Amino acid sequence: MAIWLTLCGAILVIAYLLGSFPTGYIAVKQLKGIDIREVGSGSTGATNVLRTLGKVPGAVVLLIDCLKGALAIALVYGLFNFAPIPDFIPPTVDANIWQPWLLTLAGFAAVLGHSKSIFLGFTGGKSVATGLGTLLAISWQVGLATLGVFAIVIAISRIVSLSSIAGAIAVSMFMVVFHQPIPCILYAAIGGLYVIWRHRGNVERLLAGTEPKIGQNLPTEPEQAA
Repeated sequence: MAIWLTLCGAILVIAYLLGSFPTGYIAVKQLKGIDIREVGSGSTGATNVLRTLGKVPGAVVLLIDCLKGALAIALVYGLFNFAPIPDFIPPTVDANIWQPWLLTLAGFAAVLGHSKSIFLGFTGGKSVATGLGTLLAISWQVGLATLGVFAIVIAISRIVSLSSIAGAIAVSMFMVVFHQPIPCILYAAIGGLYVIWRHRGNVERLLAGTEPKIGQNLPTEPEQAA
C-alpha cells in the first residue's frame, strides 16, 4: 500500500510540475527578452504569446501547453497498465475503479500548475490549453467536442476568451453525453468553473464591450495573472 500511495503521490507532483513548466514565459524571454507577465494581459498562455510574438510562437506554445496536460494524464494510465495491483485492493475488485479518481487529481494538478507555476512565483496562464490536453487524454471525444465549441465561437466572435469560456461551460455536458465516469464529470465541472474564474477580468471586459478580438491589443492596463 505504501508503495502504491507513493507512486500516486509522485504522479501528482510530476503532473503539477509538468503544468508549471512556463512555456510562454520562456518563449517570450528567449525571443524578445521581456517578461510576458508585464505585457498584454499579463498571462503566460498562448493567447498572450500570440499578441506578443505572433502566430507561429503562439501556436507552438499552445501545442506544448496541451502536451503538458496530456502527459500528466498519460502518467496515470501508465501506472495502472504497468504497476502491480496494490495489496489493499481485493482480488475481486477491479483496480481500474480507482483510475478515474487519479485521472481527475492529475488533471487538476496540471491545470493548477499552469496557472500557479512554482517556477514563476505561483503566477501563470489561464489553463485553457493545458486543460484541453487533459481532456483529449481522458476522452478524445470530449476533448474534440470541446475544441469544436471553441472553434465555432471563435469563428463567429473572434474573441479567444469568450471561446474559452464557452468551451469551459460545454465540457461538463460532453462528459455526460459520452458516458464518462462520475470523477471525470466532476473534473469537467470544477475545472470549467476554475477556467472561467481565471477569466474574470476578461468577463468584465466582455460585459463592458472592451474585450479585444484576435489581432487587437488590450485597450486597458495589463491584467495581472495573479
